[in-house]
Order: sequence, then structure tokens, then C-alpha cells
Amino acid sequence: MLAPGDQASTEFSLTVLGSDGSYPGPGGAGSGYLVKAGGHCTWLEAGPGTLANLQLHVPLDRLDAAVISHCHADHRSDLESLYVALRYFLGRRDFPLYAPEELQQVMRDEHFDGTFDWRVVSDGESTQLGPVRWTWRRTDHPVETMAARAQMDGRALGYSADTGPAWDFSELGGGLTLALVEASLATGNEGLVQHLSARQAGAAAAAAGAERLVLTHIAPPVDKSEARREAEEAFGGPVDVAAVGRTWQV
Repeated sequence: MLAPGDQASTEFSLTVLGSDGSYPGPGGAGSGYLVKAGGHCTWLEAGPGTLANLQLHVPLDRLDAAVISHCHADHRSDLESLYVALRYFLGRRDFPLYAPEELQQVMRDEHFDGTFDWRVVSDGESTQLGPVRWTWRRTDHPVETMAARAQMDGRALGYSADTGPAWDFSELGGGLTLALVEASLATGNEGLVQHLSARQAGAAAAAAGAERLVLTHIAPPVDKSEARREAEEAFGGPVDVAAVGRTWQV
């Protein structure tokens, strides 16, 4: 039997707030995830529509930090609404926001009034957020983009962010319990832009020795059933597809 508080102290979960690639499809949302660990809540990516879904799982006054991989709008646009909520309704200041430096340049001076506590992350940097150790590695994308490893008690989540195939997923380190990997493209479009297909995502997760694979950032026109099939063939095992509201234990 768990003693009081044990569930909160051992929980390490990933909940999907949005998983559409590049733009939201009908009824969908952009990139966004809630990482909960030991009662600590981190918003990973803030794509369009994800702030609304976030509040179904945690009130904004209990959100501890946000981690953003890069400055493209499909990963950060709901930060604008978070700013309004914190600044004008909740009165919160110094909210920890971890992101590459380029995001600060995109959001400009209006967001430097003390509402956000801007914390720049760069390739190879690590920091502790609650009970979780976060480590960032730069990926293969047109702007500075940071993949992330989140680790607690020997369990590790690896998140590819946006990347092309020139980046090696194993740079996040071994022992990944769960790999969350972008699969933006249909196989026939591999190489057109710096993103992965489901086939490439499966191969990357397999090469990194990940135990489980979840596909995300699939562009709305891409057939998700076909993406899953191609990823499973390359990964060598069952593959899940991210969908709003789904939760996995790491």
C-alpha cells in the first residue's frame, strides 16, 4: 500500500496537449505536453490550442515552469496567452521559462517586464526542475532547436523536438524509457524539409535503444495509421501515436 504522498513522489508522466505538426488540424492543437513528476508540473512546448488543454489537467497557478524547444510559432504561440494570464489575472512574476535565446528576440521587449524569468538553454546544458533533470541537445532544424532529455529515478523521457535526419537521437543518451519523436512527413517527402518521417522516427528511436516510442508532430494531411505501420516496421516493436489527452507513464 502507498503511504500518503507516495503517488505524488513517484509519478513521472507525459500528457499530450497537442500533437499536430506545423499547424493544427480540425479539432487539434499544435505541439504541447505536460510533464508531471513528483507533483512538479512542466509545460513542454506551447503550440496553438495547448494552453486551453493544459488547464484541463493543471490550473495555471500550479504550473511550475515552461520549456520551449525553439521559436517557431507552432511550438510557442500560446506563450502570448500565458503571459496575459500571468500578468493581468494571476499576478504571477518570475515564471521560469526555459528556451533558446532566439525566442527572446522573437517575443521582443514587451515580455521583459518580470512576468517571465527568461532562462536561456543551449546545447549540452542541464538543469534541475523539481525532481527531474533536464538536458538539452541541438537538433537538425533551420533555427536553433533543442531536443530534451528529462530524467528522474532512472527513468528517462527523450523528446526529439523538430529535427531532420542529420541529428542523431542517441545524443540524448541511452536508457530512454520513452521516446517522443516527431514524424512530420509522409515517407515520399523525406528530405524535402528538415523534419522526419515516421519511418525515420522509428529507425532513430531503435538506434538509440529506446524502450517505447510515441510518434508526434504528424502533419494533418499525413495518414496516421500508415505512419504507425511504417514506424513499427523500422522500430521493431509496437508504436503509439500521440493524441490530445493521452497520458503515458515514463
